[in-house]
Amino acid sequence: MSRKAEGRVAVFAYGSLVSRASCEATLDEPILGLWPAELAGRRRRFTQARRNRLCEKTFARRGDGEIPEWVLGLNVEPAHADAWVNGALIELSAAGRERLDRRELRYLRRDVSAAVGSTGTGAPNFDLVYTYVARPEHHAPSAPAGAVILRRYTETVEAAFADLGPDELERYRASTDVPAVEIIDAILVRDAIAPGNPRDW
Repeated sequence: MSRKAEGRVAVFAYGSLVSRASCEATLDEPILGLWPAELAGRRRRFTQARRNRLCEKTFARRGDGEIPEWVLGLNVEPAHADAWVNGALIELSAAGRERLDRRELRYLRRDVSAAVGSTGTGAPNFDLVYTYVARPEHHAPSAPAGAVILRRYTETVEAAFADLGPDELERYRASTDVPAVEIIDAILVRDAIAPGNPRDW
């Protein structure tokens, strides 16, 4: 389907893409707009898992250099009808969408137009809203043994929600399930990362 046929397109961002600086680094252009929003019928969990030694970026624990086997990232999953997650609507050009697809290589795009709505003011009426959900091969409903979360990732996400608007950080925390895994300070030790993709997590 062409961009013209689709009309105005946005992504519902619920993690690191809420960070304007991180998103713009991937898009290589200023974003066209960012509005607080809510996605109904979903829950946010750290259930996207990547094999740290085998993917395009490998992180080691700062200090002792130990390399964790698994690194977890955020994902949204179906939940009961009253569940919700907060986030942001980001308007995209066709080129911007292609760049995001390269960044979100462990995720699939899913149309959530019927379940998302703006909670701010001035948001356009989008013809299509999609979000990213973990690919089946990267979906870990339970954290694998030894899995970790990178501290820089959580700090970036929480700072982004704090900047998004009043109470958005509290709403993020209220709608996010955090597993009982270690959150570590880490350094990048192997880099085959595509241009524009994060190197801090």
